[in-house]
Amino acid sequence: MTIIIGEGDYRYDVTENWGTLPDGWRYGEVAAVGVDSKDNVYVFNRGKHPMIVFDRAGNVLRSWGENIFARPHGIHVAPDDTLWCTDDGDHTVRHMTADGRMLLEIGVPGEPAPYMSGDPFHRCTHTALSPTGDLYVADGYGNARVHKYAPDGKLQFSWGEPGTEPGEFNIVHNICCDEDGWVYVADRENHRIQVFDGNGRFETQWNNMHRPCGLCMTRGRNPIAYIGETGPSMAVNANHPGIGPRISLWTLDGRRIARAGDATRQKPSQFIAPHGLAVDSRGDIYVGEVSRTAMKNKGSPIPDEQDIRCMQKLVRIT
Repeated sequence: MTIIIGEGDYRYDVTENWGTLPDGWRYGEVAAVGVDSKDNVYVFNRGKHPMIVFDRAGNVLRSWGENIFARPHGIHVAPDDTLWCTDDGDHTVRHMTADGRMLLEIGVPGEPAPYMSGDPFHRCTHTALSPTGDLYVADGYGNARVHKYAPDGKLQFSWGEPGTEPGEFNIVHNICCDEDGWVYVADRENHRIQVFDGNGRFETQWNNMHRPCGLCMTRGRNPIAYIGETGPSMAVNANHPGIGPRISLWTLDGRRIARAGDATRQKPSQFIAPHGLAVDSRGDIYVGEVSRTAMKNKGSPIPDEQDIRCMQKLVRIT
């Protein structure tokens, strides 16, 4: 059955359960997705094989990360095709080669900073690189901070406090940089994207979204930000229409241009929890979903042996 979602110039043919896994493998759930310069797809997941690398057709090329990651959360593919991997389970950020060799580790595995202390890290969530190679770390679940590091891993400064005012955060969940060095932060439980300059000065915010989790953006002329809105997290509003889960497309001046997905949960194309997003060179979207976590949070029983949809590919219709 053909499944088409989206609107206007941004309509997509959906491939559910994308990627052909070897017999006996499973994702657990997919926290993040990245695409390199060759359109290879890196699926950072919470199964026994944390990083599974696919070609564009969904064939497995390799896997790595076993016995390294405690709880995969975020991935950023650098211009040189190395990867910055964020592990909120052991409070670390690791710079990895495409074949799984570690180049740099920031943070001490298993030793979080004190809760809401502002010091790195307490359940860090994601990373982004500036055009000059500085690293921004979203931190995260146990902090309300963004940390800026030099390319060699030296901490430069941090900003952010718990709260709802501009420059304050309620779960710093994801982060991106554009080609001009502006920093975009998915402030999840404040239901907004905050925009800062490279020194942490608040510029503006985008509203009218619900629990932004996934965040990525294209490069070049007329870039687009792709936002995965995970929708309601409580049983009391689990079936409330109009608040997701869905994917929203925004211009970088804060104008929403399209949405894909709805909150009816009546169609096979319905998202469960679009937690990680990546876009390839052809404009196709790869969507990683933390389906088990989302369904448990809403009070839905999930048998351990049950396979839940974790990966989808949205092929853009041109």
